[in-house]
Amino acid sequence: MTSANEDRVAALVEAAARAGADAADAVYYRSESTQVQVRLGLLEDVQRSDGEDIGLRVFVGQRSASVSSSSLTDDALSALVERAVAMAREAPEDPYAGLAPAELLLQGDAPEIDGDDGADPAPDRLRALALAAEDAARGITGVVNSEGAGASAGRTAMALATSTGFLRSFSSSGYGISASVIAGEGSGMQRDYGYHSSRHFADLEAPEEIGRRAGERTVARLNPGKLPSGPMPVVFDPRVGSSLIGHMAGAVTGAAIARKTSFLLGKLGQQVFAKGITIRDDPHRLRGLRSRAFDGEGLPTHAIDLIEDGVLTTWLLDSASSRQLDLQPTGHATRGGSGAPGAGTSNLYLEKGALSVAELIGDIKLGLFVTELIGQGVNMVTGDYSRGASGFAIRDGQLAEPVAEVTAAGCLPEMFLHLTAADDLVFRRAHDVPTIRIDGMTVAGA
Repeated sequence: MTSANEDRVAALVEAAARAGADAADAVYYRSESTQVQVRLGLLEDVQRSDGEDIGLRVFVGQRSASVSSSSLTDDALSALVERAVAMAREAPEDPYAGLAPAELLLQGDAPEIDGDDGADPAPDRLRALALAAEDAARGITGVVNSEGAGASAGRTAMALATSTGFLRSFSSSGYGISASVIAGEGSGMQRDYGYHSSRHFADLEAPEEIGRRAGERTVARLNPGKLPSGPMPVVFDPRVGSSLIGHMAGAVTGAAIARKTSFLLGKLGQQVFAKGITIRDDPHRLRGLRSRAFDGEGLPTHAIDLIEDGVLTTWLLDSASSRQLDLQPTGHATRGGSGAPGAGTSNLYLEKGALSVAELIGDIKLGLFVTELIGQGVNMVTGDYSRGASGFAIRDGQLAEPVAEVTAAGCLPEMFLHLTAADDLVFRRAHDVPTIRIDGMTVAGA
């Protein structure tokens, strides 16, 4: 199958050259997945999807065009090539357009990332996992209803070819279990969830643990109050704190810097986080959710500290943005089945600190522990940050009563400089952080 995928994209690139393209690349994706949903102990839905897509990008001088198709017949691909070359000839010139430099392409053996276990669990196995998760969640005292539970399994295959000689492919598997339940009555109802995803089926957390966590989190949210408004420390649970390094990653992409639309513009080589903070992108983590041996343009990937001892060390650059900024691409190109590549991270994480969670919050007289964020109140140009939040009050160094309908606000550059990390880092997501404390935020409550 892998060889056949490579043959497809290689043939498409060769056809583009025969049609008059000066350069070209082609990318193929195939995805298949099975999803099972249950609710209140009964099977609610089973879905199976299987699709493929191929994309061609061609260059005629400094003009380029991208076209994709979900039909892979000979006639469809011939039409795809003709359309792409014709569009490129009419496109405006772009001085930064082009493939990745040939001398930088991945050579030799690709690093092993162990991203595909070859498993294919049957729908009845997925159903049993979903039921076990929901049963555990509903078994928590105080849970009164269920929004359902689900289990999924899937596989993605990708192949990339360029007219500069790159031809590689990979496949990755993925599995997930989730549960969401309700506690309370009437206007006092609360909901929460638990989930886990992994590349290998054997690495999935036990469904009973996922369900138990969903139920306990839901019951803990009952009868929320409000905090008084004012400046105070805000502590982020890891499942929501990961969004903070996501904002950082978005602000250091080459496109944002080239367009001057980033709150970190001009900060390269400067202190942007508190000293001692390291944020690493690791594309070679075995079984990582976003591990990859090569990027979307065929360049080798490597682990890199985006933030080292609080200092911003690099931008995330695909070839186009690297030309705009007169820098080298960094192996962070990402792409789908159509369009030009962008830039993004793989397995991004903030390294753990030295304090336990108890020590992190131990000196807080009054603060907010955030377990859920609501809304998209982040200005990526200025860094202004304002999001709805719920979680728990921190009183005299201890987690106290649940709180809801509060707003946590600040400015990301200042927030980063006042960030402290706990020691409870666990790799569970594409973006991972330990519990994070940020002093000096403004909370709007009662």
